Parts: sequence; C-alpha cells; structure tokens
Amino acid sequence: MDEILARKLRILADAAKYDASCSSSGAPKRAAGKDGLGSTTGAGICHAYTPDGRCISLLKILLTNYCLFDCAYCVNRRSSNVRRAKFSVEEVVTLTVEFYKRNYIEGLFLSSGIIKSPDHTMELLTRVAKSLRRDHGFRGYIHLKSIPEASPWLIEEAGLYADRLSINLELPTEASLERLAPEKDGASIQGAMAQIGSRIAEAKAEHRRFSPAGQSTQVIVGADATSDEALIRKSAHLYGSFGLKRVYYSAFSPIPDGSTILPLKAPPLQREHRLYQADWLLRYYDFTPDDVAEATEDGMFALDVDPKLAWALKNRHRFPVDVNRADREMLLRVPGLGARAVDKIVRARRHTSLRLDDVARLSSGLKRARPFLIAADHRPTGLTDRLDLRARLAEPAQQLSLF
Repeated sequence: MDEILARKLRILADAAKYDASCSSSGAPKRAAGKDGLGSTTGAGICHAYTPDGRCISLLKILLTNYCLFDCAYCVNRRSSNVRRAKFSVEEVVTLTVEFYKRNYIEGLFLSSGIIKSPDHTMELLTRVAKSLRRDHGFRGYIHLKSIPEASPWLIEEAGLYADRLSINLELPTEASLERLAPEKDGASIQGAMAQIGSRIAEAKAEHRRFSPAGQSTQVIVGADATSDEALIRKSAHLYGSFGLKRVYYSAFSPIPDGSTILPLKAPPLQREHRLYQADWLLRYYDFTPDDVAEATEDGMFALDVDPKLAWALKNRHRFPVDVNRADREMLLRVPGLGARAVDKIVRARRHTSLRLDDVARLSSGLKRARPFLIAADHRPTGLTDRLDLRARLAEPAQQLSLF
C-alpha cells in the first residue's frame, strides 16, 4: 500500500469509529462462484468484537470526512479542525478486495460525509458496491449508509447491491435536530426510512433481492436532554412503522473543539447498556413501550439494576410465578430468564414437573430468578416482598461494556 493511501486509510477509518451500527447479522447465506470472491453465512460475518461490543471484522471507513453539514455533535462537521481525506471509488474497491484476499476482513461498512450534494455522495457510495459486485464478483457483506436527502431512485439502486442499508436518525426529536443539526430534516430521514422499509417488504413478498439484511439506524445518547423513556418510545415507533432490523444506541462522546451547547462529559456507558437491554425487551420479550416505561424512574433507567428487574420490583404483586404452570408471556418477565431459557422450560415441563435444580440447568440466571419463581420444591415465601431484595440483586457499581 502506498503512503498516500495508507494516510487516507488512517484518517477515514478513525473518522468512522463513532458509528456503532456495523453488525452484519441478518445477511443471507451466499458463496461466490468459480470466478467470484467472498461469502457470507446466515448468522452474519462479524466474528471479532472490540471490548465494547463493536465488530472489527468489517472494513469500516468513510468515503470522505469532508462534509457540507455542520452538526454540532459531529467531529467531521464543516467547521471542525480535523485532518481531511477522500477516497476515490476505485481506492475503496481495491482496499476491500485486497484486504479480503489477505483475510483481514470479511465485508465492508461504508459511510461518508456529504460532499457536493446528497445525490453526488449517494451515487459514489452506490458505485463502490456496484463495482464490487459486478466487476469483482464480491459476495461478501456490504453495509451502506444511505443519505436521506438523496433522490429516492439512488437509494433504490443502492439496495440492489448492499446487504443492509441504514440511515442515522442521530437525534430522537425535531427540537434536538433543529438545535444541534439544523441542516438535517427529521421528516426527510423518516421518509427515506419508510421508502427503504416498503421496498424491503415488497422484495421479500416477490422473492427479489433488495437490502436482504434489512435496515438499521443509530441514535446518539446524551447529546441532548432526551430521556431513556422517550428514546425507547421512539425506537418502538421506528420498529413498528418502518420494520427496522436494529436501533443502535451510541453514547455521545465529547469531541475536540466541540460547541458550547454540547455536554462537557459523556454519559455513562452503563446508560447505553441499559437502553440495549430495554430494546431487547421490546423485540424479544413481548414488553410494550408502556411496560418498559414503567421500569424507569422519572424517565431514566437505573444503572444498578437492569430494566426487566426494575419492572419486576415495581410489579411484585404479579410474582412469584409457577415455573410449571405460568404462560410463556409471564415467564419472559421473570428476571434472569432469557427467551431461550423460557422456551426450554416450556418444552421440558411437558414431560416432568420442574424442580429448582432443573431450572438451574436450563438457565444461568437462577440467582435473579429465584425470588420470583415457584418450582416443585421451591416456594419463596416472603422473599419476593423483602425490602432489601433490590440491594441483594443489584449489580456491583462498575462500568459495564455493551454486551
């Protein structure tokens, strides 16, 4: 690699590190033919993760960190005093192919600042994916960040070549966007999400290929005063209205020469962790937005207990539940029991009456579940009502990673 290209790579890989949505889950199984290159598996291709849960097996770069916009929270904003660089389409294609051949990566995550115009930027991003697919037979994973202000037909074309498209919502309210990113329009962002969501649904129904791994978005946490409850309600709206695959929560990180309207300190990473846990309650545990909101205190999740435990402690009258009789929906609300463990319990109890040791073999979370469960040999008389139950189950005060 020549020195100029290496310098660009250092700048533009570093500039992409603030984007959390680099998971490749949901991609279909795919293998290259005799003259092709790359493959994916049904479980996705991200096998290596950083300590905070972010994938490192994708080539994760910006096409450029030049940008016409001046979003206050962005290190690459127009007024920022950072080193700038720009890849050509051919350079990104070459890096992807060569890195894949050396087994450095298994796919590409490509975003960009806005240069010249949204249409021009979206066209360049799509040309990268198109060249990889058509000119090099690349069958690996490709995730493109879509530009919401770009023409709909350009986003349509991108979906033909990318496994996943995503558009960053950035901030959950119009008021926050107007204050911190006045050049962005929330209606345009959600309009583009709706367009992608509709096309994905149509393609599935017609058995055609269009962004087969779905679409995702990212929300910045802590750059404004939005509460956890408001963030989760916004996510529920996005899942329900646009069929998003994932909403990613990215804790705001103070940037060099940041605006005075920004917070001086980053929010605790534990807050980000709690939001992901609450998000899973929506997607996998049959919690409604109102249920999740009930787990908050003044709109914020506690840092010492997870949202499901917080909900259970506020609803002690619904516990303990009988592991041998309770329906699946109620078992999913027992702290410490994951969705897979609940399914194992439901299957196992068809053949035998479950004892506490049986539950321990089916779930690793028995310590938290025990006060909330009745088993054949266990009835927690008075335990669920203990005043010190929260203190007994609270996590040690420490900064946890995302996953």
